[in-house]
Amino acid sequence: MDVLRRAAGYLTEAGSPTARLDAELLVGQALGLSRLELYLQFERPMAETELAQARALVRRRAGGEPVAYLVGHKEFCGLEFEVSRAVLIPRPESELLVEISRLRLAPREGQPRCADLGTGSGCVAIAIAARSAAAVDAVDISPAAVKIARSNAQRLGVSERVPVFQGSWEGPLVELRPYDLVVSNPPYLTSAEADGLAPGVRDQEPRVALDAGPDGLDSYRALIPGLSRLVDPGAVVLLEVDPSRAGEVAGLCAAVWPRATTQVHRDLSGRNRVVEVTIG
Repeated sequence: MDVLRRAAGYLTEAGSPTARLDAELLVGQALGLSRLELYLQFERPMAETELAQARALVRRRAGGEPVAYLVGHKEFCGLEFEVSRAVLIPRPESELLVEISRLRLAPREGQPRCADLGTGSGCVAIAIAARSAAAVDAVDISPAAVKIARSNAQRLGVSERVPVFQGSWEGPLVELRPYDLVVSNPPYLTSAEADGLAPGVRDQEPRVALDAGPDGLDSYRALIPGLSRLVDPGAVVLLEVDPSRAGEVAGLCAAVWPRATTQVHRDLSGRNRVVEVTIG
């Protein structure tokens, strides 16, 4: 398909490190086809309206818009999630939160109760529910994010086990305590780091989901003390962190739970990624 070759070349010149993949996804979006379907119909001619839509998407990608926002979805833990500029695009490193959650929930009897604070698209909460018997209460401060998370839970068939609440951190869930497991992927970049991100992230994704103040710890200072209102001894807290600040986040947790057991898990790149606290 000549349009694919030209689109990939254009995106390469624009600096995309995944130009061919981007072209396939965007042309597929214009045609209403998956990547596999696109290749099965490789010789299919494109109507002028389809060509116009494909060109418009490719131009927007060349201008820095993330592919996930252009096509409206992103895969995470093998599930397809609706996304928009109201929510952070799911990252592969956050799958570690889901995997550790699955391991910690497996030995618990009955239906474990979990909370996901700052849920965004709902990807972590929904993936935990999809991989376990748990009920997962999800919270986000953004009404637009809450709407997307609820839509994802409904579409992926877990809405009965993943109610989504609008509010700040633990606030909406205090009366529903206690929880066996609490997870969160809060903002963890310093303001300077957020300013230095690639334009496709810095200018497109929600700043509130990225920027955690001058030292990158503001969200943890707001989040961690309130978690004690949700958990009893024996519960587990999992926090995604910037690799360079795992020790500081662990220290904030130790100040709230001095008898807790804390460990840090590394992602597939070998970088500190998740702080785990078992409440003592």
